[in-house]
This record gives sequence, C-alpha cells and structure tokens, in this order.
Amino acid sequence: MAHKKGMGSSRNGRDSKSQRLGIKRFAGQIVTAGSVLVRHTLFALVDGKVQWERRGRDGRQVSVYPATA
Repeated sequence: MAHKKGMGSSRNGRDSKSQRLGIKRFAGQIVTAGSVLVRHTLFALVDGKVQWERRGRDGRQVSVYPATA
C-alpha cells in the first residue's frame, strides 16, 4: 500500500467568462445603423426606432423603423 497520497489533477478547474448573448436593444430604443440588436445575429441597417412584433403564434420579428424628422 502507498503511504503517500497521489496528487490528483483537476481537469475542469477553470471558469470561463460569460459570452453576454441575447437581446441588446429593446422596443422603443433609438439605434444607429450598424447597432447590434441581438448578439451574433441581427444588426440595424438604418437609423431609427426598434420595434419587436409577433410573427405567427410562437415567433417574433424585430424591425427598425426610420426616425421621421
């Protein structure tokens, strides 16, 4: 029998930073062209106001309506 404890190694002992996924701009917010609306997915093509809308029963759609001067 061994008289010393073996040195175990931890394989999952690191903690990674969260990726901050999800919705970045909400309904009613004013955005500029190029602003990220949903991380990794959608961005505004024009300056305007963000509007979330229902699409069908389970879907959602985001639109950016140009600001009228």
